[in-house]
Amino acid sequence: MTGVQTYKLGDWTLQSGESIPDAEIAYKTFGDPKSPAIIYPSWFSGSIADNEWLIGEDKTLNPKKYFIIVTALFGNGQSTSPSNSNIKPFPKVTFYDNVRAQHTLVTKYLGITHARAVLGWSMGAGQTFQWATSYPDFMEICVPFCGSAKTSVHNQVFLEGVKSALLAAKKHSSAGSSKDGILPKGEEYRTWTAEEKKVGLKAFGRVYAGWGFSQAFYRKKLYETALGYKNLEDFMKNFWETWALSKDPENLLVMLYTWQSGDCSDQEPYNGDFRAAMQAIKAKMLVLPGNTDLYFPPEDSEIEVAHMKEGIGKMMAFPSIWGHWAGGPGDSKEDVKWLDERLREAGL
Repeated sequence: MTGVQTYKLGDWTLQSGESIPDAEIAYKTFGDPKSPAIIYPSWFSGSIADNEWLIGEDKTLNPKKYFIIVTALFGNGQSTSPSNSNIKPFPKVTFYDNVRAQHTLVTKYLGITHARAVLGWSMGAGQTFQWATSYPDFMEICVPFCGSAKTSVHNQVFLEGVKSALLAAKKHSSAGSSKDGILPKGEEYRTWTAEEKKVGLKAFGRVYAGWGFSQAFYRKKLYETALGYKNLEDFMKNFWETWALSKDPENLLVMLYTWQSGDCSDQEPYNGDFRAAMQAIKAKMLVLPGNTDLYFPPEDSEIEVAHMKEGIGKMMAFPSIWGHWAGGPGDSKEDVKWLDERLREAGL
């Protein structure tokens, strides 16, 4: 096992026609490079370490059996991001741009020509679908959990809420889904003040709190009984606000754009034909939505699988009241066990 490393991509041209100058992708590997490869991308705001809860010798993702490659999203603070570069404003980055960078890392630097599997939670699931449609012959199995192949309209609405809460601290309004904030008249791009960061990130965390977990999670007060917080306000301050305050607002906005614009059919040769993109998938797909996930509901996963060729896709929902958090990052031990068993049944 190695620590977090970076691979220099050079000036990285994006789908938008813009580029990230001197781009780097951060990654960490587990296991022997001679073992079958598993690609495991990061999620919204997550660091590489935040993926490690699913890896271990007692888990299906066993580094003694597989060569596991955890990759970091552009904007997560480890790959090239606003927080670790002088690129301001940062260009628009899509799932396509991230996965093309991962493919370059895996093939040109790590020398891997075929992977056993690609899997991921949340935005990691979006990247999994992107892999399945951009490089359909590259892997045998894909397991996206609590995520989607195309960001739904309702999901975009949710993201408009957290984005607007963040931007309001700068007195900016959202210009709409997959768009920037509207600058006040006469104002040009500028960095955030310390006070704007604090106010904006706290608001971001509190808005997110209503979406990350389900109604039943709150009704049963699992924030007290399972997570150990004294009461709701303790949970809001010391879970949600603390999480948000650990992030950089510009990083969040980069990843939020990636999420809002997510659509694995927005590439050649599909040109926006979602069914054609799903039909092109060759890897066995085990799609695992959360039964109570408020922004990636099972109904969306059913549509994805219905568009796939016969025998390719299978859907099973986490039987959990942990909402989106059923799929990660490891707080619900029962859900970790359920997911690990599904990965094993998928052939890993």
